[in-house]
Amino acid sequence: MKVRRPAVAGSFYPADKNELREMIEEFAGPARKREKARGVISPHAGYIYSGKGAAMVFSRVEIPGDVIVLAPNHRGVGADVALWPEGTWSTPLGEVAVNSELGELLAAESDLVEADESAHKYEHSLEVQLPFLQYFGKDFRLTPLCLLRMSVEQCEELGKALARALRKWGKPALIVASSDMSHYIPAEAAKRQDQLALDRVLALDPPGLYRAVSKHNISMCGFIPATVMLVAAKELGAEQAELVDYRNSGEVTGDSREVVAYAAVMVK
Repeated sequence: MKVRRPAVAGSFYPADKNELREMIEEFAGPARKREKARGVISPHAGYIYSGKGAAMVFSRVEIPGDVIVLAPNHRGVGADVALWPEGTWSTPLGEVAVNSELGELLAAESDLVEADESAHKYEHSLEVQLPFLQYFGKDFRLTPLCLLRMSVEQCEELGKALARALRKWGKPALIVASSDMSHYIPAEAAKRQDQLALDRVLALDPPGLYRAVSKHNISMCGFIPATVMLVAAKELGAEQAELVDYRNSGEVTGDSREVVAYAAVMVK
């Protein structure tokens, strides 16, 4: 059985199980009422910078038996829509089984999807979501997708294919879009830029999000996963979105001149 070993444990987040659990618990704070959600946007930086936002959104959603994580491909390796097809993903909190049946359903619905482990081997943006899902969830299976170059039309196609696959699957699922927001610009500029993208997210406007990021050169690294998630969530009946958290790295470093910003969003 294929096992995807952690690539960034000990750098993006603690490699020690107990230290990792304590960090997530501290980020989450008091227990919150859980809500059903079709999708979320969750950040993927080092936990000291973005972990609070990720914990806040995952602590508020019910984690069902299936989770599809759509992550951006930062390294440019592998297929444009790369599916890890089978086996398990390992983190310090244990192993998560891959739902090969759901992956096969999705691949049957879209020719864009390719089985390709190379895109996932060193990519951090999907891996860092898993400890939060493991902490706040129980038994769930993972469908891991790493996304590279996609047009707005291809995002629409993949999102609708994912919705069709999930309807055929017939069980509750959560779609996670992994994304940070603006990169390496002043905090106030990041907030202005990011609001243009978040306005489209909160309006449940997938093509509007894609076009806003492109038109305004917003350095939102996961806008393609977020666009695909929004398409699928709307197809599955989502009616509203809520901004759960927005922050930037300057709040940790004390330097607001050049920040990376992070948003956490629920789509329900």
